Amino acid sequence: MAEATLQKPLTIRMHERDNVAIVANDGGLAPGTQFPSGLTLREHVPQGHKVALVDLPEGTPVLRYNVTIGYTLKNVRAGSWVHERLLKMPPARALDNLPIATVKPEPQPPLEGYTFEGYQNLDGSVGTRNILAITQTVQCVAGVTDFAVQRIKKELLPKFPNVDDVVALEHTYGCGVAIDAPDAIVPIRTLRNISLNPNFGGEVMVISLGCEKLQPERLLPPGTIPLVDERNVADVGENAEPPLDVVRLQDDRHVGFMSMIDSIMTRAEEHLERLNARRRETVPASELVVGVQCGGSDAFSGVTANPAVGFCTDLLVRAGATVMFSEVTEVRDGIDQLTSRATSPEVAEAMIKEMAWYDNYLEKGQVDRSANTTPGNKKGGLSNIVEKAMGSIVKSGSSPISGVLPPGERVSQKGLIFAATPASDFICGTLQLAAGMNLHVFTTGRGTPYGLAQVPVIKVATRSNLAKRWHDLMDVNAGTIATGEKTIEEVGWELFQFMLDVASGRKKTWAEQWKLHNALVLFNPAPVT
Repeated sequence: MAEATLQKPLTIRMHERDNVAIVANDGGLAPGTQFPSGLTLREHVPQGHKVALVDLPEGTPVLRYNVTIGYTLKNVRAGSWVHERLLKMPPARALDNLPIATVKPEPQPPLEGYTFEGYQNLDGSVGTRNILAITQTVQCVAGVTDFAVQRIKKELLPKFPNVDDVVALEHTYGCGVAIDAPDAIVPIRTLRNISLNPNFGGEVMVISLGCEKLQPERLLPPGTIPLVDERNVADVGENAEPPLDVVRLQDDRHVGFMSMIDSIMTRAEEHLERLNARRRETVPASELVVGVQCGGSDAFSGVTANPAVGFCTDLLVRAGATVMFSEVTEVRDGIDQLTSRATSPEVAEAMIKEMAWYDNYLEKGQVDRSANTTPGNKKGGLSNIVEKAMGSIVKSGSSPISGVLPPGERVSQKGLIFAATPASDFICGTLQLAAGMNLHVFTTGRGTPYGLAQVPVIKVATRSNLAKRWHDLMDVNAGTIATGEKTIEEVGWELFQFMLDVASGRKKTWAEQWKLHNALVLFNPAPVT
């Protein structure tokens, strides 16, 4: 407290109409702190939390980002700490009478001349890594697959120096599920499209138990896998199909555990040989497919890291790349901001459809959007989902929204895309992976060691304090924006250049270096039997 009193008070106000500001000082500010405006703090306000700039009588709208994030539940004096217990959350914006494709920003000049070194695939996609991924149809085979992968890494991978890694696409689906339920298509197409991620070079290898509901042929039906070359095709000409490479553990030929492992390793070696023949080539930045996400958010997320990511998003869109922002419940309260930025009424209606589906999904579970915010979010200064949503949306930048992607689908267009996913870090990342992302950007204020084995994850810290403490976990420090050391634009360009280096393999993210890999989590809204 004594140290906080001696600090020059730093506050951040997002809009001139806001009647609260957040405290930027490490450790917060002590009671009695004097502001240049003449305001005096009446109590200790932690870092990232809001201070009332004027008296707020009971029922007063509290404005941040020039948006009502709540109504005061009692009289709040100027200089007081404004936290979640003092606020009544406003109702969600209705999904009718929304502004539809009303924002028409001035077209920005194309950003030309930026490239990275990537792996070109015959289906037109480009990988940032060269990985053998082993698909599993059911959780039952996970232990066997993991055992085999460890041996492949130890005994085979050193023979193939151009292959970055071998990963098992482990998940908890495949049996004990209502596989013909309407929403069962979501996890099935998610796993299918993950198997076809650009970082896997078109090499598809499947481990099956044999008796599961999600049979390999249902997961990857004919026509799913693009023809990589003319190897082992069952037909010629237009009907040529690469055979589905499946190791079924229940097959009679497998006598004992090591027979299974030997089969997996034999098949893996063939895929590794083809992957090892690939080389990086210079490709335009337009081949990037970037997923942006935030987790462990705090009040600085919408002030530093997310605005920097938003600026970078605009750069990527200008370069012709694809950028996906997601997390339905974290943008739901800004739906009017999103529909107004849609490039067409059809895009706006598609967004509304996804929001309505999720509203109904939450209602079935007898919860509402307020269930999104975590104790850590609130400790970091985010009072409720409305305030969190305003900061989350900023990641999308200012570009027009050109498409909407249902969960589990693969993206097929350029520009800024809303990929409808839950806000869960792991499910969102899994769905963006299925959508075809080849690079991931993840902002955090509270801190998280989140990473994915299948794609590089760039971590952006919202606060300098976090970036310094977690110096070997955070890749970019956006906290310099809060202290005035750098601008949003400068950090945005820093991130853009770092992304090109990571995509080219010239640099590794900290998550890659430490091999911090979170599990894939499929979104399954269908019943489990």
